[in-house]
Amino acid sequence: MKVTGIVVEYNPFHNGHIHHIQKARELTNCDILIAVMSGNWVQRGEPAIIDKWERAKCAIAHGVDLVVELPFLYATQSASEFAKGAINILKALHVDSIVFGSETNNLEELKEISELSYNVDRFKEVLNEGYSYPAAYGYFATAYGPNDILGIAYLKEIQGTNIVPYTIKRTNQYHGNELDDIASASAIRKGLLNNEDITHTTPMENLPIPKTWEDYYPLLQHILLTSTREHLQSLLLVDEGIEKHLINQAKVSKTYAEFINRCVVKRYTKARIQRTLVHILTQTLKQDKINANHQVYIRVLARNEVGQNYIKTLRKEELIFANKYIQIPDCYREIEYRATVAYSYPYENKLDIIEKEIYGQYK
Repeated sequence: MKVTGIVVEYNPFHNGHIHHIQKARELTNCDILIAVMSGNWVQRGEPAIIDKWERAKCAIAHGVDLVVELPFLYATQSASEFAKGAINILKALHVDSIVFGSETNNLEELKEISELSYNVDRFKEVLNEGYSYPAAYGYFATAYGPNDILGIAYLKEIQGTNIVPYTIKRTNQYHGNELDDIASASAIRKGLLNNEDITHTTPMENLPIPKTWEDYYPLLQHILLTSTREHLQSLLLVDEGIEKHLINQAKVSKTYAEFINRCVVKRYTKARIQRTLVHILTQTLKQDKINANHQVYIRVLARNEVGQNYIKTLRKEELIFANKYIQIPDCYREIEYRATVAYSYPYENKLDIIEKEIYGQYK
C-alpha cells in the first residue's frame, strides 16, 4: 500500500490545489493521499478565510482521502517549526512519499541545500549575505520563494527516513494578483475583499468576505496597551525586546494598516510580526511549547471511506487519535481552545464557532 502526504493550508481551496492533488497521485501512484492542514490560523500569521472543517470537506471532495489538523502551535510558526510539526504527523501516519509545490522545481538543488547546516528560517538573509554556502547559491537567492523554503524545511525533516520527496512546479505566483483560472489564494482573498468575481478560481461556494487583522486590531491593541512587558515576554515568539516595539506602535496607530506599517522594519518582517501577534492574541506561552514537547496526535478533520479504512489499520499502534476535542492531549487542548476563541472574535456567530471546535464535524 502506497501512502503519500501533502502539507496544505487551503486558504481557500482553489484550482491550483486540485492540480497539486492530481499531480501528487500521478507522481506517486499512491493508494492513499493524506493532507496535513493548518487550522483556523495559517502560517503567515493570518486568520483563515473559512473554518478548517469546510476546507477539509472540500479537499475530500476533490481527491484527498484523509485530512488531519496541523496543531495551532506549529501552524503559526516559522518554516522550520511548521515543517517539524507537519512531518512528524506524516511520519506517524507512515507515509512513503511527500509532494510539495516548488517555485524552482529543482529537487536535487533543494536536497543539496537541505543537507547543509544552517537555520532555514534565515535562509534568504544568509544567502544574500553570502555566508556558509557555495558562492553560486547567492546568485539564486531571489529565485527561492516561500514554497521552496518550506520544501527545504520538509527535506531537512525527512532526512534519515524512507520518505521519498517529489516536487511539482508552482503554477502561479504566491503574491500574484491575477484572477486567472489558476489564481493564488492571496489573489482570491483580495478579489473577495474588492467584490470581484472569483467563482472561476475555486470550487468553494459562498466564500465570505475575509476577516483581516483590521477586524482583530481593537482586541490586539487592548492587549498590548494593558499588558505588562513582563507578561508579554512570557508569550511565544516575543523575543529580543519586540514587545516594546509593538507597544510603542500600538500607542500611536489608529488602524492595523498604520500599526503594521510602523512595525515592519529591517529587523522584523511582516510575517514574523504577524505570527508574534497571533500568539499575543491567543496568549500562547513559551511554557506551552515546552509542555507540548513535540508530542504527536492525530486529529481527523475529514475522511472518505479509503481514509477511514486506513485509520482502522493504525488503531493497533500507540498513536493518539483525537476524534473528539476532549481527546486532544491536555498540553494542546487549551491552546486550541484559545486559538478558536481568538479566531471567533470578529464574528457575530462566535459562540457557534467555539461550539464547532468542541463538538466538531468529524464523526
